[in-house]
Amino acid sequence: MQGKLELPAFASIDINTVEAQLDTLLAESNKKVAQLEKIKEPDWDNFIHELDLITDEMQRFFSPVRHLNSVMNNEQIRETYNACLPKLSAWYTDLGQNRQLFDSTLALAESPQMLKLDVGQQKSINDSLLGFRLGGVALEGDEKVRFKEIAMELSKLGTKFKENILDATKAWDKLITDKSALAGFPQSSLEQAQQAASNNDQQGYRLTLDFPSYHAVMTFADDRELRKEVYTAYLTRASSNGPNPKAERDNAVLIEKIVALRLEKATLLGFEHYADYSVATKMVKNPQQVVDFIDELAEKAKPSATNDYQQLTEFAATEHGITSIEPWDLGYYSNKLKKKLFDFSEEDLKPYFPADRAIPGLFKVTGKLFGLDITELKDAEVWHEDVRLYQIKDKQGVVRGAFYMDNYARQDKQGGAWMDVCVGRMQKEQGTQLPVAYLTCNLTPPVGDEPALLTHNEVVTLFHEFGHGLHHMLTLVDHSSVSGISGVEWDAVELPSQFLENWCWERESLDMICGHYQTGEKLPQELLDKARAAKNFQSGMATLRQLEFSLFDMRVHMCAKALTAEQVNDLLAQVRKKIAVYEIPEFVRFQNGFSHIFAGGYAAGYFSYKWAEVLSSDAFAKFEEEGIFNAQTGSEFMQCILEKGGTQKAMELFIDFRGREPKIDALLKHSGLAA
Repeated sequence: MQGKLELPAFASIDINTVEAQLDTLLAESNKKVAQLEKIKEPDWDNFIHELDLITDEMQRFFSPVRHLNSVMNNEQIRETYNACLPKLSAWYTDLGQNRQLFDSTLALAESPQMLKLDVGQQKSINDSLLGFRLGGVALEGDEKVRFKEIAMELSKLGTKFKENILDATKAWDKLITDKSALAGFPQSSLEQAQQAASNNDQQGYRLTLDFPSYHAVMTFADDRELRKEVYTAYLTRASSNGPNPKAERDNAVLIEKIVALRLEKATLLGFEHYADYSVATKMVKNPQQVVDFIDELAEKAKPSATNDYQQLTEFAATEHGITSIEPWDLGYYSNKLKKKLFDFSEEDLKPYFPADRAIPGLFKVTGKLFGLDITELKDAEVWHEDVRLYQIKDKQGVVRGAFYMDNYARQDKQGGAWMDVCVGRMQKEQGTQLPVAYLTCNLTPPVGDEPALLTHNEVVTLFHEFGHGLHHMLTLVDHSSVSGISGVEWDAVELPSQFLENWCWERESLDMICGHYQTGEKLPQELLDKARAAKNFQSGMATLRQLEFSLFDMRVHMCAKALTAEQVNDLLAQVRKKIAVYEIPEFVRFQNGFSHIFAGGYAAGYFSYKWAEVLSSDAFAKFEEEGIFNAQTGSEFMQCILEKGGTQKAMELFIDFRGREPKIDALLKHSGLAA
């Protein structure tokens, strides 16, 4: 039987009534939970499935509101979202601490029925028991109350952290009326800056801290003082340093509170620190294993990174007379050095990656790889004119899911790129509810009537997020708690996304995703050869940068005592001294904008990017051996990884696909770090 797409009615959302609707839904849900508490003989159908239906209804109601707060942020939406958040947090915490629900789940797990359930159902129940324990179900009295207070406070602080970054980003801009001040800018970046000014009813060129604008300045601006000014503004966002300090949006204060509350939460449950609490749901066995992994990889990358930096400083000194290179010089001189070494710049590729070619090309690549047909659903209710809705069919013509794409940077939109769940797959009385995803990027927007011209890095970002989307949408699991990305260990969730990036470098797939925006000409082989030759340019430095973030994250969350903002800053400085090959100015407050770990799901988990890259590189190596579009290999990856969701441990699924445990060799080779 064909499944059904349940799409949010965005046009019908009245933000003024959302809080009242939530109150009604919470009251109804509590009545349903009370009925479940009375069940004497719980089984899958009368208990677990019914509980999943309750949480699914809550998720489907609030997911559009949460999404709008991220992509169409304004005072009204923010106010409503912040009013709803404590109520939702309290409800979910109460659910996680509900002793009757835990006892019923445990009774089912220990009953003869458990052995009759499929592996996905069994894992769902075991995951649920762990979730109850980590949710504080065993706590009593004041400790139980305190745990709930912490959960509510953390949800509010995480939201405020993101708001501060968004507000600080919007608070800074610079209007330039003299074109000569932007010497070095390519034409496309000049046009972007000009359009940004025009959109703001200004004449000239407007620079902002939105990433496409920031990246253009740091990469191309000949004016060193301008680079320093923009670098300083960007790396001091949401702090008391920099050009626009405001105490009410200083995230240093929030970092102190967030770290302290996470530690208190973990110790209430008997953990030594938050990192112990975090890894309880991950592939890794303990935090020390993560630190050892980071140290091992850093040791392999350090010689390469040292050479990268030495080569750059010598180039800046001998060819440009810059004897002391600063962080705001790195991107600029790196671009020039890349041009000298490889006769190549990222800008050379942009004309070949118009968005109206790259996005359909992405669909062609994944269509060929997994036997999918992706088509736009016209006249869909969306939140912005740039947004498109697509559906996915498999090779049998069966609809598997749908996704919204919101690709371009704009004001009032959170920075970065992400996939989020709109609707999860699950079996219902009326049929299968199909998965729906939000895919959000902040790509360089189009100028005038021309298509958006993307950098190759932006194309890689598109593929990355679409990999997450496929993981969510191609699932064949009907149990919502282990369907799609649900139930997947956090340090494995980046496997499909990083895996899909590899097709951005292969001739056969590139021919599907690129073509000159004016002539349609394929990417010349000579240019592709240069891009590939430059692929691992400064990969040692890039690897160390990621490891620096990962180790900082672990060190912060492995502390068994609360840290002040100053101590957090000192800890980051210690990590940089150990890992980095160049110094960062004292005024920089990178951590104040590090929403991944202080406002997202990556706390004591940022290492997942590198950990999962071992998996993704090794998985892609199988395609390198058997053909990048080998139908059988694509089918095996889809069946073993994408369709299975969280029904089994990630390592078990990887071994099913690869025939063995992962090896680090492919990562080192793909990163250019192999000896």
